[in-house]
Amino acid sequence: MKILFMGTPDFAVPSLRELVRAGHHICGVFTQPDKPKNRGLKLEASPVKRYALEQDIPVYQPVKMRDGQAMDLVRQLDPQLIVAAAYGRILPREILEYPPMGCINVHSSLLPRYRGAAPINWAVLNGDEETGVTIMEMAEELDAGDILAQCTTPIDPDEPVTQLWTRLAEMGSGLLVSCVEQIEAGAARPVPQDPALVTYAPMLSRELSPMDFTRPARELHNQVRGLIPWPSAITELDGVRCKVFSTSVCQETTHKAPGAVVQADKRGLKMACGGGTVLQIHELQPDGKKRMAATAFLLGHPLKVQ
Repeated sequence: MKILFMGTPDFAVPSLRELVRAGHHICGVFTQPDKPKNRGLKLEASPVKRYALEQDIPVYQPVKMRDGQAMDLVRQLDPQLIVAAAYGRILPREILEYPPMGCINVHSSLLPRYRGAAPINWAVLNGDEETGVTIMEMAEELDAGDILAQCTTPIDPDEPVTQLWTRLAEMGSGLLVSCVEQIEAGAARPVPQDPALVTYAPMLSRELSPMDFTRPARELHNQVRGLIPWPSAITELDGVRCKVFSTSVCQETTHKAPGAVVQADKRGLKMACGGGTVLQIHELQPDGKKRMAATAFLLGHPLKVQ
């Protein structure tokens, strides 16, 4: 099938890769414009752009979707089907209505749960036990189209969002290829989403970062693993601001006040949390320093057990 692919981050690369491997003709790739990165602010191409260029697939980077230029490109490429995966742009009606086989999207949640920009992160932040991938028809309203296919996977209670992101990307790529085969064969059966079950997954922000130790250790652990690599969970230890990258929930309990240091020695760093629970911090990064083990941090910043 002649497909126009739209995607930007690492999550979208497996979907594009599997469409290529399945023998579909990718007539072009839309991806977001190159962005400045690191201190030198050198422009960096998206992962999807890099992969597409390796495969000699034409790449287009429209700045806007509603000024007519994107639509002109779609007409020139004349795809039978548009496939999007984490593109980061909402398509206008004129583009949605152009391909004869429609427009479909790979979304990293079990819709109608977690419509929006950060579904994987919010599944982890909320401590969900299960998530998955949905292939859906695209609509003008955000992530509101009819469902074509879904697959589910459990979330390990200690799994960081980065690991889950990779798993879902691979799951979604396989589901996508089978769904495209069904569309091509005329066998797809769209199912409307239940509006009563809709929830949203808004963009992440630094407002989510501060760790509140009056919350139970399990919730703080979910916060840490759900905000990697950005914006990261953040706390202050004896006046030193630190990003926290790895934690675990301890079996022990404590009578110490939330935020008190329960243990700070070569065995590790443990903090009192809400409800008498205890969180062990394994890895952190003080401002201006490299990421390090908590035990290494304690060598230069000894903390008093309270």
